Amino acid sequence: MFIDKVLVFDLKGDYAHFKKYYTTTSPLTFSIPPKTVMYGIIGAILGLSKEKADNNYYLKYFQELSCKIGIKVINSIRKTRISLNLIDTKTAVMMSRIKNRTQIRTEYVINPYYRIYFYHDNQELYHNLKDKLQKHHSYYSISLGLSENLANYQYQGESKVEIKVDNDEFLQIDSVILLDQINIKKGDIDFSKNGREYFTEKVALEMKENREVINYGQLLYERNGKTIYAKPSQYYKLENGENIILM
Repeated sequence: MFIDKVLVFDLKGDYAHFKKYYTTTSPLTFSIPPKTVMYGIIGAILGLSKEKADNNYYLKYFQELSCKIGIKVINSIRKTRISLNLIDTKTAVMMSRIKNRTQIRTEYVINPYYRIYFYHDNQELYHNLKDKLQKHHSYYSISLGLSENLANYQYQGESKVEIKVDNDEFLQIDSVILLDQINIKKGDIDFSKNGREYFTEKVALEMKENREVINYGQLLYERNGKTIYAKPSQYYKLENGENIILM
């Protein structure tokens, strides 16, 4: 896939919950929105359908590695737990008569704020998204994981990018890093820089139209939004000097 430019926009809200797939009764959240979550957010901006039977079903547009996304942490990652009262809406006749509730402690990211770098090989979709971002239009309301976690975005512009490969020097990487692009055992991450807190998470990267996840990836991020000193095997340099990883 040849990439010569990306769309750049900021995504933020009061709370986010990107449920970890291995948690049930006490839901935990990823710190970073998985790539598959970004598919849903971009689909909502464009007005793509969530119904598989529809011709414009959103996952039809995100198959066969057609899309590349980079994510930068801007606000420090902080989390809290909030007790939610869940009710059984399937058996309830009238909401006012519901007596039984189940209280679930749910983890949230507080004041999530990310910068998104986006490319798609479908140029019609790419330019449609660019137009929506420029006009600050969204077909559907966008949210960060759960419908009640409403989000907002701000368009930062379109940037030309230059692909770099076979790098042998430590660079400041501005985005989260897909660990496939580095070799930690060979010292491709510089952990000696003071004030940096590195964490990893295994997230979904690609899924079929039936929502079956077919690829996972291990992401490395710096919790406070600082750059990561690394030697990636491949990265992209933006016009403003930022170095990012696209996944």
